[in-house]
Amino acid sequence: MERLAAMRRRFEALPPIVVDVVLAVVCFLATVTGPVKFSHHPGWLTMGLAAVTAVPLVWRRRAPVLVTALVAVGTLGLTVTRAIQAIPMPYGQVVATYTVAAVAPPIWRWTVLGVTAALTVLSVLVLFEQRPSTLALAGLPFVVAYALGVSTRARRNRIAMLEERSRRLTESAAATAVRERERIAREIHDIVAHSVSLMVVQAEAGLVQAGDPDRAADKFETISGTGREALAQLDRALGVLRANGDEGTRQPQPGLADLPALVERARQAGVAGELTEDGHPRPIPADLAAAVYRVTQEAVTNAIRHAHARHLWVCLSWRPAALAITVDDDGRGPTAAPPAGGHGLIGMRERVDAFGGALTTGARPGGAGFRVAAVLPLNGDGRG
Repeated sequence: MERLAAMRRRFEALPPIVVDVVLAVVCFLATVTGPVKFSHHPGWLTMGLAAVTAVPLVWRRRAPVLVTALVAVGTLGLTVTRAIQAIPMPYGQVVATYTVAAVAPPIWRWTVLGVTAALTVLSVLVLFEQRPSTLALAGLPFVVAYALGVSTRARRNRIAMLEERSRRLTESAAATAVRERERIAREIHDIVAHSVSLMVVQAEAGLVQAGDPDRAADKFETISGTGREALAQLDRALGVLRANGDEGTRQPQPGLADLPALVERARQAGVAGELTEDGHPRPIPADLAAAVYRVTQEAVTNAIRHAHARHLWVCLSWRPAALAITVDDDGRGPTAAPPAGGHGLIGMRERVDAFGGALTTGARPGGAGFRVAAVLPLNGDGRG
């Protein structure tokens, strides 16, 4: 069995046209052995009809139904002309039946099967005047060929399904990798932009206050603490990229509990910050809490770095089906040109969109400054 399986694999590895030519030659030789056996000098008509039953098989993959019809004409011609004195073995017709079962649409498969059955009955009972019991023997090759063709079709469809599934899994993995890279890029942008902005502001204040050693020391101590926290958050964000990273050393993502510290760092940078909360707080998923923190962090960063605000107000509003976060400042409003190459607003919008929320940015109502307002659904509904 193993030797037969190996031979079959080598045969299937041949180019299709080579396989079809070999089948056509074999079927022709097998078909003419009957006339040669019963008549040492088969006529040209017999040889021509034998060729009709075999030569079209070269094109069986391109036009299986047409090839089957041509082969059936040749087979019926051999039967009608009595080229042999017994029921012939229709080698070409068997191969054609297999091909139709393997590659043709369902309507043609059933049509060919019905016509083949009718021709078999006509040949056995009418032309050769055999007993009905002979039908089973005459029809067996066609049944086997059809079953093999259906099996081949099922195998090919299964292989195609597995290949399609593999392709989809590969695309899904690639898309997941892209989303993860984008998420990490947003995390790094938020961490670096916020922390470096605070460090720059503190450094400038420390230089201004260099004449007062105590106040200058406090500023530079804040710079040191901000730098250490930035390094810790970078290590946390990049931890997923380490192939041999220690899961136990990673810290959780920041959340709502870290907002007071965020506002406090703004105060240390010289911006008077205020955090308020209204509504009824309740637990929310960690990824949603991290998104709220990052949106607030980016808004605070922009207020310090670009708007040069002196005051900012952060408000958490718990609604029945959503959590709203609003960050107002009294700095330069939206008329100020955005920094070249900035990705802060884009990153905030992507975070909010990922949860089906809504983000609005623009001038602060009732006064100078800028407002960032985000509404994130808590139960799949973006309406508060």
